[in-house]
Amino acid sequence: MANKLIGNAVVGQSGGPTAAINATLAGVIEGAFAHSDVIHKLYGMRNGIEGFIGERLSDLTGIFSDENGELNRDLLHVLTDTPAAALGSCRKKLPKPAEDPAFFENLIALFKKYDIRYFFYIGGNDSMDTVAKLTEYLKTSDYEMRVMGVPKTIDNDLAGTDHTPGFGSAAKYIASTMQEIVRDCAVYTTKAVTIVEIMGRDAGWLTASAGLANLVNGGGPDYLYLPEVNFDLDSFFADIEKAFEKHPNIVIGVSEGIRFADGRYVGEGAQSGSTDAFGHKYLSGTGKELEYAVKDKFGCKVRSIELNLPQRCAAHLASDTDLTESHTCGRTAMDAAVSGSTGCMVAMIREDGEEYKLRYETSEIAKIANAVRSVPREFINESGNNVTEECLRWILPLIQGEADIVYKNGLPVHFVIE
Repeated sequence: MANKLIGNAVVGQSGGPTAAINATLAGVIEGAFAHSDVIHKLYGMRNGIEGFIGERLSDLTGIFSDENGELNRDLLHVLTDTPAAALGSCRKKLPKPAEDPAFFENLIALFKKYDIRYFFYIGGNDSMDTVAKLTEYLKTSDYEMRVMGVPKTIDNDLAGTDHTPGFGSAAKYIASTMQEIVRDCAVYTTKAVTIVEIMGRDAGWLTASAGLANLVNGGGPDYLYLPEVNFDLDSFFADIEKAFEKHPNIVIGVSEGIRFADGRYVGEGAQSGSTDAFGHKYLSGTGKELEYAVKDKFGCKVRSIELNLPQRCAAHLASDTDLTESHTCGRTAMDAAVSGSTGCMVAMIREDGEEYKLRYETSEIAKIANAVRSVPREFINESGNNVTEECLRWILPLIQGEADIVYKNGLPVHFVIE
């Protein structure tokens, strides 16, 4: 174990929220209380690194202390089951250290002001970019502190880990909702096509999870189209014609990021063209574009459904497995940092064997930041219009168990950090 580094810690949440991101925050908070001999106070950044720069901080040690100064586990329980990012989020892209050292000098000055010796950032690909850049700069600084990335993203596209916290709960919601849509659509004999648009810019993991109902109850969608395979409109029409030979009501899942062979997004005509701080286009309209195309081709009843925000905030359908693993990632990050780790991200490693088991490790952040982990081609069928049973069995363990939610007057109780 490295020499004890005594001081304060700060934690932030960044990027798109999930139903499990606060479970990870709860793990960090629990770890801070467990290591109170070295971490005197845990601050929460309001709106990620952007909020820290603006000195918008919450005293999490004070908020989660009971009357005896111990961890208030009742509050922590409610926080764990609260969706979205309790500390708020941001999408701020940091400059490269070599191009703007003054930015990082000011950042170090703030760390010194609040005696920050531990920095935890919960997020996905772009958040790990922040961790990587801060790690890079600290190698040139004489200020000693430890920096840890903690994984989070419903897209499940973060490299260096078997899967990401947040994905299991989103997958559970998508599979459940898709199964319900299929049941609803099956009540009529009129020819109809229902197209369900699912999140996923570069990776189709969420759309793949929509097929879980086929594995469990035999009531899933007819086809699934992922960004990993080029989309072809003629093949899409041929698939629909083939499905109509079996039954009149067709349900299809599509990733928002599916593209034609020339690289154009299928929904590009319905998009604003705007981009975020990291240069990512805001995607929407894929389902609607395909709705119009199917209507023109077949003249039948067609509807498109965009699952939108509920995919990442439906905590009432959270996976208990996901919440538990998310909490463990946060706690592991704290334990690892106190033991001397820095410039790392917590990684979940799936053990070999039929029984689902994980171990937790730390991986060098430089090897993870800005990499995209796609759905393997062998997880997609030869025709490119569905996923394999092997893929579904890989996802299935991640959606197991139901959250132990606290209710009040019929609604789930949420914890709001003021």
